[in-house]
Amino acid sequence: MNKRRWVLGLGAAVLVVAAAVGAMALQGPQVDALLVQSAPLVRTLQFSARVATLSRVDVGSTITGRVAEVRVAEGAQVRQGDVLVQLEADELRAALAQAVAAERQAQSRLVGLRSSGRSAAQAARAQADATLQAASANLARVQQLVAQGFYSAAQLDEAQRAVEVARAQQLSAQAQVQANSDAGTDVVQAQAQLALAQAATVAAQARLAQTTLLAPADARVLVRDVEPGQIVQPGKALLSLALAGPTQLVAQVDERFLDQLLPGQKASVVADAFAGQRFAARVLTIAPSVDAQRGAIEVKFALEQQAPAFLREDMTLSVEVETARRERALVLPQAALRGAVVGDQATVLVLQEGRAQARPVRLGLRALDAVEVLDGLAEGDTVLRGGTAQAGDRVRARTVEWSAGSATAGAAQGRSQGADAGATLTNAMGR
Repeated sequence: MNKRRWVLGLGAAVLVVAAAVGAMALQGPQVDALLVQSAPLVRTLQFSARVATLSRVDVGSTITGRVAEVRVAEGAQVRQGDVLVQLEADELRAALAQAVAAERQAQSRLVGLRSSGRSAAQAARAQADATLQAASANLARVQQLVAQGFYSAAQLDEAQRAVEVARAQQLSAQAQVQANSDAGTDVVQAQAQLALAQAATVAAQARLAQTTLLAPADARVLVRDVEPGQIVQPGKALLSLALAGPTQLVAQVDERFLDQLLPGQKASVVADAFAGQRFAARVLTIAPSVDAQRGAIEVKFALEQQAPAFLREDMTLSVEVETARRERALVLPQAALRGAVVGDQATVLVLQEGRAQARPVRLGLRALDAVEVLDGLAEGDTVLRGGTAQAGDRVRARTVEWSAGSATAGAAQGRSQGADAGATLTNAMGR
């Protein structure tokens, strides 16, 4: 009797298991599913950038000389006109003094011609006029006496020669007066000599000024490559300066993401060494051309506030740019899409009456791990994710929680020595 009961119980258990297995087979395999819900969706782009000033200049000497003094150190802030380097200048000071003396001499000669020289020439002309007048009167008297037979012909000749000499003296005095006038040759020559002396003075002053190297603008000293006693020559950079101005960030962004960037977009910036001190920036400019060697495009950022004190020239920073935002959208994971995406058209499997049904959807904003659904789904629909279910199959849905999180796009190009990092793409929902 006990054996019979045991056999009957075993048979009943087998029937129950078979019935359960059959029921599960009829319901289909278990597949992960999620409820379509509205949520914020943000797409961001992350890449490395470097700190750059508006311009950097190298300061060097334009003459050959010995360095007498270097007045700045690396990292020093300088104002426009501050002395950076002083060269020895004793010889050039002596040359300037000589040029100044020659200029004063030329100036004195010109002044003399216009004052005492002009007076002397006028006096000489007056004397020549008087001499000519006396000689002419004497000639007339001699001619009368010769006619009366009191003087000989030789005396007449002598009187005529005296008149001719006086007339020549008068012409010479008149020429000297003209030469000493403002348009006269002597004055013009003296003016030319004065101009030449003045030019020599200016040249000497310029050469002397070249011994003092001044800051061309407000700046910070990046590199100091000069020491006192050093012989310097033209063409060699002695100091490298970063001119003061708005600090900018420069990044090389993979050209694949060019369509996501626009001037004015907001960005969050952080330095690896100061991870807790984020600061804001915005896209300033996007280069009009692509670097063919790197397949990247240069993007510049302007800071939204005063640059943090820890920023250094050429420091590497991490930049995250918000390229698109939806405050409320129907969001699905990329893994929920079935087959290839053509343009903005895709297909998903939804659960209807225990079966997987294919449904076409139209996509909007797309990030790395999430997409926005514009048409084809409604909030509350159950979408299948993963598994091998096909349209028409019976399935058992296992609801899972999902939210879009950060993920890098493809293989992120990490930082390498001497090269900028490549761009990476991230997505965030509900940040």
